[in-house]
Amino acid sequence: MGTDPDALAQLAPLVQGGLFAALLLAASVFDIRKKIIPDSICFGITLTGLLTFEPVKLAGIFTAALFLTAALLFGGMGGGDIKLMAAAGLVLGFSKSMAAAVIGLTALLVFHTGNTIIQKMRGRTAQKSYPLAPFLSLGCLAAYFLT
Repeated sequence: MGTDPDALAQLAPLVQGGLFAALLLAASVFDIRKKIIPDSICFGITLTGLLTFEPVKLAGIFTAALFLTAALLFGGMGGGDIKLMAAAGLVLGFSKSMAAAVIGLTALLVFHTGNTIIQKMRGRTAQKSYPLAPFLSLGCLAAYFLT
């Protein structure tokens, strides 16, 4: 009794999407709680890229170069965020990982703006830094499932 290769090919993106979402959630929780993204999570995301690997997706790693450049020039970003985007780039490919970065950073901007307004109304000072993984994860999931 053999397995249908077409059925396996159709199942791979669903399995990949589920694993990708679970690992991004784990990265977000770690970043919120401990301000760190474990290498094992980034490695797991990299492995999920192998489920539907296409050589053209290797270019997705270069999205992380933007985050590396920003970290070197402006600081305020950890290496875990850079590794997270490199790993996600292998799953998403270049164009989708760029879309993920834009979506995630836009979500961060909207969140920060809203938080700043609320804190000013309460007479408090707004937080100046946030864990980035939850926002990048949101962008990665949106790019993976919406495109």
